[in-house]
Amino acid sequence: MTATSGHRTDESQRPAVLGDSALQSRTLESLASAVNYHDWLTALTFPHLGEHPLELGSGLGDYALRWLDLGVPRLTLTEADPERLGRLEEQFADEDRVDVRFLDVRQPEPASHSAFVMVNVLEHIVDDVGALRAAHTLVRPGGTVVVLVPAFPFALSRFDRAVGHVRRYTVRSLTRVLTEAGLTPAYVRYVNLPGLPAWFLGMRLLRMTPGEGRWVSLWDRYVVPRARRWESRHRPAFGQSVLAVARVAGR
Repeated sequence: MTATSGHRTDESQRPAVLGDSALQSRTLESLASAVNYHDWLTALTFPHLGEHPLELGSGLGDYALRWLDLGVPRLTLTEADPERLGRLEEQFADEDRVDVRFLDVRQPEPASHSAFVMVNVLEHIVDDVGALRAAHTLVRPGGTVVVLVPAFPFALSRFDRAVGHVRRYTVRSLTRVLTEAGLTPAYVRYVNLPGLPAWFLGMRLLRMTPGEGRWVSLWDRYVVPRARRWESRHRPAFGQSVLAVARVAGR
């Protein structure tokens, strides 16, 4: 692993992490047992990564591990939270295919990655259009931008706000943001149809908090595989998330 940590010592340059970072980390840890769910999203994103993607907001490295298992040749992981960045550096210290670095998306250094990936990250960023424009600096012409975000503003819950979600998206609003950033959407679709009513009931109405337990285990074991099979043949009219793949224009 190569760690680029020059920015880490200059805290004045580090952007504020929106939301409770400790709650974010606890939530990531508690949902790590949702193996089928993570495998589903891995399968949806992997075909668009190319040979050296950059992931913005890599969290605890759950998707990175899966992408590496599937054979991605090289991977750059970034994280704004100091504690999670340190954990990523330790976790991938012996992995030659992985670079771990701090990235200020407002001032990206020129690179030529095959893809720019954000899994449940864009909703934390106030200037989402500006964050997506970083792809023009980070990704080579013709490369891809892969984005997964939570869906539908009406489902915005107290938990969303606590972890720093500025907004939730629709297919239309995410398409607009991608276009405003100068990207060309290839497709934008909803994912995880049964997850939306479950989220709305549990998080919005009952004010629950996602966590490891019997409910998550049962949902991941019985509901997710069926939803994945159905959505492989149909495009749902709504879902818990919006998935987008866009292109960076050639120069």
